Amino acid sequence: MPVIHAADAEVHAMHNATFTSYVRPSTGSKEICLWRLEVEPGTVGQGHRVLREEVFLMLSGTAELTVDDETTTLVAGDAAVVPAGSVLRVDNPSTTPAAFAVVVPVGFSAELADGTPITPRWVS
Repeated sequence: MPVIHAADAEVHAMHNATFTSYVRPSTGSKEICLWRLEVEPGTVGQGHRVLREEVFLMLSGTAELTVDDETTTLVAGDAAVVPAGSVLRVDNPSTTPAAFAVVVPVGFSAELADGTPITPRWVS
C-alpha cells in the first residue's frame, strides 16, 4: 500500500498559491491525483480551461471559484465539481489563507487563456 507522508509530499509554488502533491502516478496511483492547494489572501487567480473534471473540497478559509461566468463563494466543508472544458479561476479576496483538497483523474491537463497547454508537475 503506497503511503505518502506529509514530509515526503512535493511542494510547488506559483501564482500566489502553494500546491502540495500527495497522490499521483509517481507515488503509486493509477487513476487519481490529490493535492492540497493553499491560496494566499488577496489573490486573484489565473483563469484556465480544465480539460478533465476537477473536484475541490474547501478545508479552511473562504474562496471564490469562478467556473465559466458563474462565481460561487466556498467555505470550509463545501465542495465543488468543475466540469471538463470549463474555464476556472480561484480567487481569495479574504484576509486569511484558503486551503483546499483537490482531486483530478490521472492525465489531467489544462490550457492557459492564450491556449497554451499545461500539465501541472504535481499530477505526474
